[in-house]
Amino acid sequence: MRIRDLVREDIKELVPYEPHLFNNVIKMDANENPHCFPPDVVKHLFDGINGEDFIRYPDPLGTELKARISSFTEQPRENIVLGNGSDELIQLILQTFGGPGRRVVIPTPTFSMYRIHGEITGTTPVEVLRDEKFGLDTDEMLGQMQHPDTRVTFIATPNNPTGNCVPIHQIRELVEGVKSLVVVDEAYIDFGGETSLPLLREYPNMIILRTFSKIGLAGLRVGFLVANPDVTFELAKVKQPYNVNTVSQKAACAVLDNWRLFREQIAKITEERERVAVGLKKIPGVKVHPSQANFILFSVPGSPAEVHQRLVDDGILIRKGLGCTHGLENCLRVTVGTKQENDLFLEKLNENCC
Repeated sequence: MRIRDLVREDIKELVPYEPHLFNNVIKMDANENPHCFPPDVVKHLFDGINGEDFIRYPDPLGTELKARISSFTEQPRENIVLGNGSDELIQLILQTFGGPGRRVVIPTPTFSMYRIHGEITGTTPVEVLRDEKFGLDTDEMLGQMQHPDTRVTFIATPNNPTGNCVPIHQIRELVEGVKSLVVVDEAYIDFGGETSLPLLREYPNMIILRTFSKIGLAGLRVGFLVANPDVTFELAKVKQPYNVNTVSQKAACAVLDNWRLFREQIAKITEERERVAVGLKKIPGVKVHPSQANFILFSVPGSPAEVHQRLVDDGILIRKGLGCTHGLENCLRVTVGTKQENDLFLEKLNENCC
């Protein structure tokens, strides 16, 4: 007997996610917050953790965290679903509303996990190519979204890996034109762009995705979505009951309770993003794509894989392997770091591109 013979036919060719593990490098590849979690918040957090937190299951409803998120987003608690990062919520949406014979529409290039979770759940991914500036082709999108088998569409704004936003009027046009679910992924909204949260009052077929990973909790995996109660009721049937652990729930509460400190870090990141973009444009042959996220997509002359390896050799890890089509052929993506990290990155990239 071969184990492979027991695997579902539709996922046999899936490639497992392989993290890029390098020792002794500055990590500028994963779109994390480069600034340390505020020490006073860490102390307050651990002072609030007791021995019983380790032996009891976490609150399956996430009562305290939902209360904080409700106040933060001005959305009712019953409209909120918590997840082990937004990755779990993407899969939860497709487990609930996708499946064999159903389609998920994905404007590409974008976050790879939409397609992967589509394949895992047996939902057919339908990719719609973005334009040359990575904007959405509204007519083509609507044509695919209005297909009777389409159940879900994912729209990331700001988009990963391109960094650009989708205008609110365009999202409204797409949501108004369909009867299926439209998921607006706002993982990077704290760094730029306009939130679609106000549209939830008008459109019961919308879902807004958020995450704490980009602003300080990548290691604890906390995400949430906001949607109409009819949607959250169906998701609750499929969601694992204890999917967000106690420490993660308390840490997310601590972030929202100390939001001013994190807003200061976000401001530093956005300021550095603009400075790094200016620095990149000064390097011969480098083309910079405008970004409203905490990263920058740029193209290099020659082989991006070779430039990437030279940077690794110099102790800097950025993101490669973004794709060889859809305008990403010569592209790399760098996460905005601290001022010192960014200065070193620009210095080494200039050396390795010329």
